[in-house]
Amino acid sequence: MGGPAGPTVEPEDLVRVARQGHLAPADPPVPERLALISYTSGTSGTPKGAMNPHTALTYNAARQVTGHPIPEGATYFALAPLFHITGMVCELAACFLNAGTLALAHRFEPGVVLDAFLEHRPAYTIGPATAFMALAAHPAVTRDHFASFAVVSSGGAPLPPALVTRLRETLGLDLRNGYGLTESTAACASVPAHLHAPVDPATGTLSVGVPGAQTVVRIIDGHGAELPFGETGEIAVRGPQLALGYWGLPDATAEAFPDGELRTGDVGFMDEDGWLYVVDRKKDMINASGFKVWPREVEDVLYTHPAVREAAVVGVPDPYRGESVMAYVSLRPGATAAPAELSAYCAARIAAYKYPRHVEILPVLPKTTSGKILRRELRERGSKHS
Repeated sequence: MGGPAGPTVEPEDLVRVARQGHLAPADPPVPERLALISYTSGTSGTPKGAMNPHTALTYNAARQVTGHPIPEGATYFALAPLFHITGMVCELAACFLNAGTLALAHRFEPGVVLDAFLEHRPAYTIGPATAFMALAAHPAVTRDHFASFAVVSSGGAPLPPALVTRLRETLGLDLRNGYGLTESTAACASVPAHLHAPVDPATGTLSVGVPGAQTVVRIIDGHGAELPFGETGEIAVRGPQLALGYWGLPDATAEAFPDGELRTGDVGFMDEDGWLYVVDRKKDMINASGFKVWPREVEDVLYTHPAVREAAVVGVPDPYRGESVMAYVSLRPGATAAPAELSAYCAARIAAYKYPRHVEILPVLPKTTSGKILRRELRERGSKHS
């Protein structure tokens, strides 16, 4: 699917204009036209180019400005990379709309970023949970590093409740959850500025927020029928922030955007007050002896262990169960824990079919350039050793 891309500039045109010394005025942008092609992270497959229109970019950038208590002219810090849709919209575009200053670090290294926080005193940043885990684990981190922030947000994956509690208690950092995709031009749900996200008492899942204005979120079954509050199904989104489809992939576009509604591939539920909860990716569900195991539930337990810095759970082939639950973990600096200890820790806190039979401790977990943990690589690693 090509989409209404608008006029293009060829190299020979640039040479001609340079010789002439002038350039004809550009056509004003058409709101519904393609503004950019942003690629999905490819954590579960080949990245796809989402065609984000001007309307989607301006809508979500404006929501960032109006929905957060950030003073005009404030400093924003680019913790999320600017090539990623989150950094492009929530940091770069929102900063421009708010007449702000955007501070950059030339690389993500926790010590460098913490020094930059002290130097620039930013009021806002957003990044993946893994970035905040790394910052919190740095030996020099103090509450003062985060004292200037009015809002600190996280996206890319649901936040473990234990991480949010740990950051609040140790650093005074109120890390706010959110939910969005490349196909929704960043956010489609967030936590309102005057509220705190609830934790679902039945599952222990932290809410990712409520849908934004003009945004409709439904929980649907496999046939597209809407499910009642509290029931788990696929998250579907309709709103002004949606992409036009995938560049050059008409079949994938038709599958993901039936009738203009985005089928996210994420599994979740909504409570009666409108709070949205993300359980996991549909593709990441583990089938252990016929029982459904969602990796996020096991990971949330692992994050409550004091030695665990990062955790990712995948299914690996098992001749008896079909799939077994396997956990990959990196430890906090100076901490120690044996794989058997972590497996037993989970077994004491969740159902017998859910706890990881295998645990491997790695120095760091593999990630995309935007900071998402690469489950696909871990799944391949586990398959080779199963």
